[in-house]
Amino acid sequence: MAEEQRGDWTVLGSDVLYSNPWITVREDRVVQPDGKRGTFGVVEMTRGVSVLPIDDERNVYLVRVFRYTLDRESLETIAGGIEAGETAADTARRELKEEAGIEAEELLDLGIVDQMTEIVVSPDHLFVARGLSIGKPDLDATEAMTRVKATLDEAVAWALDGTITHAASALLILKAARLPRD
Repeated sequence: MAEEQRGDWTVLGSDVLYSNPWITVREDRVVQPDGKRGTFGVVEMTRGVSVLPIDDERNVYLVRVFRYTLDRESLETIAGGIEAGETAADTARRELKEEAGIEAEELLDLGIVDQMTEIVVSPDHLFVARGLSIGKPDLDATEAMTRVKATLDEAVAWALDGTITHAASALLILKAARLPRD
């Protein structure tokens, strides 16, 4: 790798320390803004999506899922990783169907959130799904989750009071609440 400038940092080289289909952990050898040499650890995650389905009565559909990393259940929007060859919208539609049994006539793109900017590269595309058809989920073998129906106002309260701690979910709910009513 040739030297690379990133803001006031100079990257002298990088070594991949670990990689699997979802994350890569690398260590960059750098010259810091103060001129000192050092290392900087970076975790690169697969790009993902978060989707908030909203029905005509302004009810939303979330999922309650046990998160191994947290050792507890988490209430979240529907989410998943973008697979090779998929667009973010393709992934949003696939995850809606798999995790919640929902199909949507319309997807509204609300932008991207970087969930942990300190050491993790983890862009997450945010979508609101409308024009819903509710069916039965088609979960992967490793997914144990329950669909939760709530009003948009309840979801906003949960995002604000800490009931929902997943950053992309909280931001998506707050952004969706600001959308004009149709």
